[in-house]
Amino acid sequence: MYILTDVDGRPYPSPTPGRFGGHRRGKLYGRLDCPSALRALARGHYRAHRVFFADEQTAIAAGYRPCAVCLPAAYAAWKVHHGR
Repeated sequence: MYILTDVDGRPYPSPTPGRFGGHRRGKLYGRLDCPSALRALARGHYRAHRVFFADEQTAIAAGYRPCAVCLPAAYAAWKVHHGR
């Protein structure tokens, strides 16, 4: 059983793993093989605040932004839309 995060930011059990990982404090999500997230995990950071999403739409609905490292096109679009 896997624990995923829903659109309201609440955890729920799932028989299938999430396709995207995120950081609860930073409110960002990315691919599970993201080099930036993997470096942070290797240094012992990030793990306590790690969340998982079934898909990208759920991560966005939960208020998370795309990772600039592993999802640069989605991040660029998000940045234009949010004016940051």
